[in-house]
Amino acid sequence: MLRFVLTAALVLSAAPAFANDSIAELGTGGLILSRSDAVAMQSEDLFISPEKVTVDYVFHNNTDRDVDAIVAFPMPDIEGDPEERPALPNDQSDNFLGFEVTIDGAPAKPRLEQKVLALGIDIGADLKAQNVPFYPFGDAAKAALAKLPQAVTDDWVNRGIIIEDNGGDGTETKKIYTPFWQLRSTYWWRSTFPANKDVHVSHRYKPSVGGTSSVSFFYDGKFQGQYATYKTRYCMDDTFENAVRKAAKDDPDGYSKYYEDRIAYILAAGSIGKFKLTVDKGNPKALVSFCGDSVKKVGPTTFEMTANDPEHDIDILLLVPSDRNGGNAN
Repeated sequence: MLRFVLTAALVLSAAPAFANDSIAELGTGGLILSRSDAVAMQSEDLFISPEKVTVDYVFHNNTDRDVDAIVAFPMPDIEGDPEERPALPNDQSDNFLGFEVTIDGAPAKPRLEQKVLALGIDIGADLKAQNVPFYPFGDAAKAALAKLPQAVTDDWVNRGIIIEDNGGDGTETKKIYTPFWQLRSTYWWRSTFPANKDVHVSHRYKPSVGGTSSVSFFYDGKFQGQYATYKTRYCMDDTFENAVRKAAKDDPDGYSKYYEDRIAYILAAGSIGKFKLTVDKGNPKALVSFCGDSVKKVGPTTFEMTANDPEHDIDILLLVPSDRNGGNAN
C-alpha cells in the first residue's frame, strides 16, 4: 500500500502545549446486511471530514426474487468511564453521532437497539427498574443516579455498575456517582431489495474526532513518543515529517505549532466491490496523512482514491495549525 501525505503552507504562531490531554476517537464503520448471500454491495462512496461522514451505497439483489433483509449500523461501543471519555459529537443523546439514513432518496426511521453491560453482564433490567437512562454520559443519567436508594447505590458500586466520581469531596453527603457501564447501540431497519435491481442507501453522521493539543510524536527536536505507532498507522512519509521538522525549526520556541485531529473508519467485513474514498482536511493549512493507493488531489482541501475490495481500515491524521490561544489559525 502506497503512502500519501499532503503538506501545506505553514503559518505558525502558537505557544507549546504538551500532549497529556489526549482525547480518544471512536472507530466507526458502515452498514451490515443479514442477507449478504443474496444482496451484494456493488459500490461504496465514502466521504470523511472532521465535520461529517457520508456514505453512499449501491446494493444489488442478484436473485430472481425480492429479498427482505435487516440492515444495521453498529454504533461504536462507549464506556462510561469519566477518566477515559471519548470524543462524542453529541454528549447528551442516545444518537451521539447524529446518525441519519435514506433509502432511494427517502428518509428512513431506523430503530435503536441498546444493551448495557457491566463486567460483561447485561444490566439493562437493573437500570430500567430504577428509571436510569442507558446512555452513560448525559445529564439525565447522572441525575437519576443521584436519586438512587442507598442500598441500590452500594449494590451497584460492588457490581462495577457505577463508581464514585472524583469530582466529589469524599464526604457522605457530597458523594457523586457516575456510570461505569458499557453501552452497545445499533440502529437497524427492515428493507426489501427487489429482484435483480439496485437499491441506493445513504447515511451520514458526525465523526468522533480524537486528538491532542500538540504534536505527540515530535518534541525536543526529534521524533519520539507516539512516532513508531503513528508512522505505521498513518503512513507518515519523509515529506510529512520534513514539514513537521520545518515547523519546529521556524518557531522561536522550537515547537511544531499544531494540534492533532484523528479519525478512524472501520470497513465492513466481506466484499465491497467498487470503493471510492474522499478525504476533506477542512483547513487548507492543515497537514493530513493516511494510507492509500494512487491518491489524487481533487480540490483545495480534498483528496480521492479508488479501490476494489479494500482490505484495510482507514485512519486519518490531521495536524491543524493553532494560534496562541489554542484555537484554529485563520
